[in-house]
Amino acid sequence: MSALNQPQLDTDPDRIVAEVEAAVGQMRAVRSAISRVIYGQETVVDRALITIMAGGHGLLIGVPGLAKTKLVETIGIVCGLSAARIQFTPDLMPSDIIGSEVMDIAADGSRAFRFVPGPVFTQLLMADEINRASPRTQSALLQAMQEHHVTVAGQRHDLPTPFHVLATQNPLEQEGTYPLPEAQLDRFLLQIDVIYPDRDAERRMLFETTGATDAAAEAVLDSDAIRAIQRLVRRMPVGESVVEAILNLVRSARPGDGDPRFANAIAWGPGPRASQAMMLAVRARALIDGRFAPSLDDVAELAEPVLKHRMALSFAARADGMTVAEVIAGLKGKIG
Repeated sequence: MSALNQPQLDTDPDRIVAEVEAAVGQMRAVRSAISRVIYGQETVVDRALITIMAGGHGLLIGVPGLAKTKLVETIGIVCGLSAARIQFTPDLMPSDIIGSEVMDIAADGSRAFRFVPGPVFTQLLMADEINRASPRTQSALLQAMQEHHVTVAGQRHDLPTPFHVLATQNPLEQEGTYPLPEAQLDRFLLQIDVIYPDRDAERRMLFETTGATDAAAEAVLDSDAIRAIQRLVRRMPVGESVVEAILNLVRSARPGDGDPRFANAIAWGPGPRASQAMMLAVRARALIDGRFAPSLDDVAELAEPVLKHRMALSFAARADGMTVAEVIAGLKGKIG
């Protein structure tokens, strides 16, 4: 398998193998610790971990009551990350997220402004029901997500590292919401659809969560270990066939330059950031699964969460009842 050349990175195979073996053990411990608290959402948990290990942000979409908040809280504890939660509402202001300056008056009467950091100054931020805030407030989070710093009164304030946003969105009740702009959607590495648990998982949940005691999450990693795994993900080799599959998939999802079967169905498609997201996500998935390099199966598995929020269908396609998921399924059918 030929590997993608990555200058300025340590790509010594023996060193990478040793580090991957150590990281695989850590990820098994993380998954085990999370499974003691979150039941029947293995795919959701894996995709949330992929998002973090790839160094990105995730958008969790699901109806209320599916433990989205509990999942983010548990991941923060298990991964040893400081965490905060913001409940997005229509009256939320940008300063409620990033912080603001206040006037301090000293004993001698002198005055000076002091910056009071907002909840965004954390390592794992849960933006609950993000689409309920106004576009102005949503945009306050945009710089933080992309640049990992905020600017207040002309002064730059760096965020902690690592920094990740896991936002939630309710797909049912859309009254009083503000759809996220395409520029902000593109900042999310993955869209993670949270579905109902299966019968066995829900049965276990009934006993585990309604008894005298609840299972508690325990720290397995810390922020230094997370950063080390994130650096390792970027050094993992990627075969040429996987690179070509990523390029073919992303480019085929664009209007005019894509699959002729969907030429008139796609209104706008994913940009190069989607290719970058896929490149990181397939590496992270391989690592979490205990493999040393990603495969074509990883590309197919992550096609929908990487592309779904980065493309839209034409009016005619929507009128015909076509969905983005159906288009992606048709495109990824040609992988391999």
